[in-house]
Amino acid sequence: MADLQKFIRNVPDFPKKGIGFKDITTLLREGKVFHEAVDVLAEKFSDKEIRKIVGIESRGFIFGAALAYKWNIGFVPVRKPGKLPAATVKEEYELEYGTDAVEMHKDAVSQNEKVLIVDDLLATGGTAAATLKLVRKLGGDIQGVVFLIELNFLNGREKLKGYDVISIIQYDSE
Repeated sequence: MADLQKFIRNVPDFPKKGIGFKDITTLLREGKVFHEAVDVLAEKFSDKEIRKIVGIESRGFIFGAALAYKWNIGFVPVRKPGKLPAATVKEEYELEYGTDAVEMHKDAVSQNEKVLIVDDLLATGGTAAATLKLVRKLGGDIQGVVFLIELNFLNGREKLKGYDVISIIQYDSE
């Protein structure tokens, strides 16, 4: 198995000074490594009978859609407001300065449907926590939340307490 972390490029001072951006495009461009990353993510929840993948905009779409394809199940996009064409549910969450929100179609998840939430990176946990609330509003049965990368030093996992949270690559500092 490849050391997946060595395929993540750190871009200093992006999108602003002091931030070390974890660029996954260097992993995605390597077909075998991308395939392996999807397989590792899938393995973590292979014992669950998941019926739908909920992917968080935008890079959660990449891994979420690949997992949905692999398991032959449906995929649901969670997007920023105004991006989905039909009736939606909305959840706001706090940012460092202000608020943001995510939306999902009202008919995306059925009552008691087993769902896995997927994103590429867990930082502060705001977006993932808002997505959990969206799925719960629709009655989905959340089986877990999976991330390719987790920035442990930002403590995002704290906002996801009570759920099975898995990350493949972890960073303890910038």
